[in-house]
Amino acid sequence: MSITAAEVSKLRNTTGAGMMDCKKALVEAEGDFEKAIEILRKKGQKVAANRADRDSTEGAAISVVNSDRTKGASIKLNCETDFVAKNEDFVKLATQIAEKALEVSSLDELLATQFGDLSLADKLVEQTGVIGEKIEVGDFAILEAPFVGNYIHAGNKIATLVGLSKPVDGAAEVAKDVAMQVAAMNPVALNETEVDSQIIEKELEIAKDQLRQEGKPEEMLENIAKGKLQRFFKDNTLVHQSFIKDGNLTIEAYVKTLDKDLQVVSFKRVSI
Repeated sequence: MSITAAEVSKLRNTTGAGMMDCKKALVEAEGDFEKAIEILRKKGQKVAANRADRDSTEGAAISVVNSDRTKGASIKLNCETDFVAKNEDFVKLATQIAEKALEVSSLDELLATQFGDLSLADKLVEQTGVIGEKIEVGDFAILEAPFVGNYIHAGNKIATLVGLSKPVDGAAEVAKDVAMQVAAMNPVALNETEVDSQIIEKELEIAKDQLRQEGKPEEMLENIAKGKLQRFFKDNTLVHQSFIKDGNLTIEAYVKTLDKDLQVVSFKRVSI
């Protein structure tokens, strides 16, 4: 039967599938638009099943904030190849998912969220058929604070969120700078009190082993190792790190140049 270009274009705009796939689906459906959509979705389910064991290690990391800057969401939408990760439609989909994430508090809730006439979980299956690669939401993070800023590194490989203690004039620029710091320096925690105890134990043991190799007496190891641990905190906790734009300031000191009572209270980082 004859299928018009307008019908093909309408189906493509609805599903995101390629022009030829849309035309074939309409022909198979004998022009029935809803049936053609179902055909394309079943194709997506088949492709998803066939590619379930594939590694989806590429993708786009996206962070967004709500209109009053009190909540942020970051997600990682995974795919199989860098070629797809850089595709404009793929990045747009990742951004739409991140915006949906502002409305929920867990990954399960996110996957159940309506995305048009589908749940997000089903939308990802549909898009797997469209793109031909395994697609899934990887990391998912929500951050709430009196003021939230975000940053997405060039190429969408790293996305960060930063929470400040209050919404003062100039907070957006400072929050973005700190979010860039998080992207560049990948701190293990906000401050020394939030460093995981297992990380602390491991760092102390590494320091002691190094000291033993240097021939230091056993009775001195504990105190020297604790000194090395303080250096670890300075290099690896956000508020104590040297600010990448001004090495004379720590992050804690930098935010106080805007307001003496301003503090960084939280951060999130997702990366490909």
